[in-house]
Amino acid sequence: MKIEEFRNAIRREFGPNLEHATPANVREFLDRLGEQSVKRIRGRIELNESKSTYEEILKDFFDKVLDFPKDEAIILLWVLAFEWAFSNIELQLAERLDPLFRDCE
Repeated sequence: MKIEEFRNAIRREFGPNLEHATPANVREFLDRLGEQSVKRIRGRIELNESKSTYEEILKDFFDKVLDFPKDEAIILLWVLAFEWAFSNIELQLAERLDPLFRDCE
């Protein structure tokens, strides 16, 4: 996918200024995006991960992204940042709302 296609998909989904983005619909969008990526993979997938910690895996990912084509790298890094940002919002909201629902069980 080229960056312009990606930009258009994001704006169609969330509005021109991302004004319709919420933790829930961001998660749904990213899930659909992931499903589309998996559908393009044909045949057997072999996991050959030599890294054993989350930190090592992150370092390896960021190192490899430096060598990706520009559009692919921008999209991957944007998606990662978008996911982390909205995940953080979701965690903050859960912490704030937890006291309201704690006694409902």
